[in-house]
Amino acid sequence: MTIGVGGSTKAEALATLENMTDGLEPISGTEYQQRIERAQAYMQEHDIAAAYFNAGTNMRYFTGTQWHASERMVGMILPATGDFEYIAPYFEKPTLEDYMVLEGKVNTWHEHESPYQLFIESLKRMGITSGTVGVCESAAVFIYDGILQQAAGYTLINAGVVSKHCRTRKSSNELILMSRVKQMTLEVHKATASMLKAGMSTTEVEAFIDEAHRKVGAPAGSYFVIVLFGEASAYPHGVKDPQILKEGDMVLIDTGCQYLGYISDITRSYVFGEPTKRQRLVWNAEKEAQLAAFNAAQLGMPCAAVDQAARDSLAANGFGPGYDIPGLPHRTGHGIGMDIHEWPYLVGSDHTPLDVGMCFSNEPMICIPGEFGIRHEDHFYMTESGPEWFTAPSHSVDDPFGLEVA
Repeated sequence: MTIGVGGSTKAEALATLENMTDGLEPISGTEYQQRIERAQAYMQEHDIAAAYFNAGTNMRYFTGTQWHASERMVGMILPATGDFEYIAPYFEKPTLEDYMVLEGKVNTWHEHESPYQLFIESLKRMGITSGTVGVCESAAVFIYDGILQQAAGYTLINAGVVSKHCRTRKSSNELILMSRVKQMTLEVHKATASMLKAGMSTTEVEAFIDEAHRKVGAPAGSYFVIVLFGEASAYPHGVKDPQILKEGDMVLIDTGCQYLGYISDITRSYVFGEPTKRQRLVWNAEKEAQLAAFNAAQLGMPCAAVDQAARDSLAANGFGPGYDIPGLPHRTGHGIGMDIHEWPYLVGSDHTPLDVGMCFSNEPMICIPGEFGIRHEDHFYMTESGPEWFTAPSHSVDDPFGLEVA
């Protein structure tokens, strides 16, 4: 039997977990102000007069203010110089002010009025009567189109160039939060593996993982969860119907949680029972590919080189080539931070040079339709001396969590 897989009850597994959030501090107001200053310096350098960042991750990143995007325009207006301002419906102003971390003037509109016209009027009041204006890449098309209809004299661009410049390089405070939230999910993985038993459904396991994430301190439980058994594990994002666990199944669990705005995303693959020769071979090939990608992640190298290193490793073990299956049908990894998928990406088309503070998933999955799939997913961050793991990769096919490592 695979070490650490099975043998415990749900209650016993939950009892091994405790709140892991002690000592963590939210991002400070000072750091939010520094983020705004960094964005403004970039905007000045690139002749961007102002930028609109929509409610959601981008507005929260720059101001700390949480607000979900909806059919109503809510966001922040960031000029290249001077104070930022908010824009929101009139009736939401008191609630928005209650959520504010960084305070700012709120430009308001009534339901029969145009928020897009108000946005342009606000720019003009700020002294921005022409020039290049960025619109948040996560804003809905109707917001972009509404601004476009009012934007005579302005050139609209994707404000993603600003948010990407700021958000791809994490601060030391961000790395602390990210490290802890990933450790939280890894402990959930260990507890989940320990309570598996034959006859259990994937939906039962998903419910346990949600409860376990709450136990380690994630207020909302699982941010997402994918549980796959047997042949279903060959499909990267799952299948429509639940499965029932049986002896010899490959188990693939991909899950994460969120704390203080930062997200984890870790996958573990192991066998419920005794691994076969075939399962061992593929499991080890996956581990080699993950390590090859990690070793290729050196400062100044393009993201594409990391993806290629994983594919070269897989090809040497008889998988692929390229995106062919059996093999790796998707990119090797993605950036992560406040969003589960961020720029840059470890994929052949992304030539962004690796830089200090960048954070990535490393998950060169092997998919074998009709048999099983294996994905080892851990994350690393770039330091002055190269890549460092947030979480230690799976140890071995017989002892995936390294429970018997001396």
